Amino acid sequence: MQVNDSSKASTKNQYESKLEAQKKLVEELKVQWKLMWSERFNDHEKAEGVSVADYTSLSVDRGTVIHATRDFKALSFKEIVKQQIIDNPDRFLQPDNHEGGWNKFIKTKITNNPTKRRRVENYVPVKSVGQQPKKGGRGWLHSV
Repeated sequence: MQVNDSSKASTKNQYESKLEAQKKLVEELKVQWKLMWSERFNDHEKAEGVSVADYTSLSVDRGTVIHATRDFKALSFKEIVKQQIIDNPDRFLQPDNHEGGWNKFIKTKITNNPTKRRRVENYVPVKSVGQQPKKGGRGWLHSV
């Protein structure tokens, strides 16, 4: 029994250490990604952004076009993370803005609060007994 428990503990420790290493790698990639975008050179004549240094972890060389206005496939951070052979890279990245992002996830999955609907369905207007209806209850139509 002790051998089995120790093997489970060692595999758990290995998994946790691998997870921490992957998390650290993704954080380093994020730093490089932000640095690349903040240091880029904007060529206004050609309407494109060019990298000013080599970013080996991102597979981007100096002079590579990283942003352009026409007929250009933009760099994707998600693809770069997948190239680094990380298990389940979606765990470290937030959802794409085109898919709705975190706000849509929170609205649809977490705070799907049906109490508002129940409150509206249970509402019954209170009839006032003390007041006489205006114009005998005829409303705005004044036919006799």
